[in-house]
Amino acid sequence: MWMKMRDRISATATIGLVAGLGVAGLTTLTAMPPAETFTATASAKSAKAAASAPVTIKIDRFVSDADRDKLLTVIKGHDGAATRKALGAMEDIGFIEVAQRRTPIKFAYARPSGGGRLITVVTAAPIAHLGAAAPDAKPKEGFDLALALLVLDAADAGDGELAPAAKVKVNESGAIVTEDYGSEVIRLTGIAKAK
Repeated sequence: MWMKMRDRISATATIGLVAGLGVAGLTTLTAMPPAETFTATASAKSAKAAASAPVTIKIDRFVSDADRDKLLTVIKGHDGAATRKALGAMEDIGFIEVAQRRTPIKFAYARPSGGGRLITVVTAAPIAHLGAAAPDAKPKEGFDLALALLVLDAADAGDGELAPAAKVKVNESGAIVTEDYGSEVIRLTGIAKAK
């Protein structure tokens, strides 16, 4: 099951994002096991090229349902700067590592899904603006966070997606959507929980 993180709305991506974002200044954390580490391969394919890289996602702890719910108010305020500021003020609770570069995770949330879990992690800074060097590249402004969605089975294995530079917004019907800076979907395959 792939979640589409482009301008169009995917029910799974919307649920994952709603379930996965938090707000600054929140201290309530769920009683999840600390320091879960996942490995995966990130890959993208276009008509011109294909690339892949190892990814490590280390989550020191998860936030609570109440914390997740509080950010919905911030996002529905239609203020990307406020969302970015809220995430930036939060404590680092892990990292996403791609090509030996670590980006701190500010928010991690897990919810049950189909006998496994859907884990959403968010950073307050982009990992990379893929395609920014192209002559017709869009402006980087507003693509200020990164988002990873891990769709795991009961054995904590699965697939997902990575948006290395993204923004979140609320559309006309009130649904929360993500927009990825890059033109290609970055797939996370072979996700496994480190022992």
